[in-house]
Amino acid sequence: MSLFKKIVGKIFTQQEEDETQDLIKIGDQLKNADLDYKFAQLFTHSGGFFNYCADEAEALQTLNHILKLEQIKSVFCWDQELKNFLDVVDVPYTPNLELFNDCAFITCEYLIAFDGRIMLSHNNILHYHSSRLPQKIVIMANVSQIVTNLNDAMSKIKRNGNIRNLTSISGSNSKLDTPNKDNTKLFLLLLED
Repeated sequence: MSLFKKIVGKIFTQQEEDETQDLIKIGDQLKNADLDYKFAQLFTHSGGFFNYCADEAEALQTLNHILKLEQIKSVFCWDQELKNFLDVVDVPYTPNLELFNDCAFITCEYLIAFDGRIMLSHNNILHYHSSRLPQKIVIMANVSQIVTNLNDAMSKIKRNGNIRNLTSISGSNSKLDTPNKDNTKLFLLLLED
């Protein structure tokens, strides 16, 4: 291996370690914070776009703003309640993931406060792998879906049963994931219960 490759490899490895350490450091600083605040901080630190919505009307306005700002033309959405939102903002959607979809509008299982990740299952993305989702993803969730850590989420999933194909995603700046595409934009609409 050339000296240049060794130096470049060492620089990139150091950057990834520093970013992981930053996330751990922020998590430690927020250990006594409210779960929703901690999640929001870590989610945005990892590159996600956090939007708190007091009610469905505000969520609809925020969704419409995101769709216009990001120039979204076609959305993958199979959830009936979410389709109602898209009908109001008048954006075409497909119930199956298509190559021409430039956004996914989905729900999630849990929001993990420990590291700002979002847990998904077949209930949210059907049989598709999260890496196949479009580069822009809008997730609608409720405050009650925030859990302390992965163990908490897994114990709740165990109690609920019949949840398959678990995966998690985080913002594009996170080095916790091994995404195929670094330019994924992750928007969260967090609704008060």
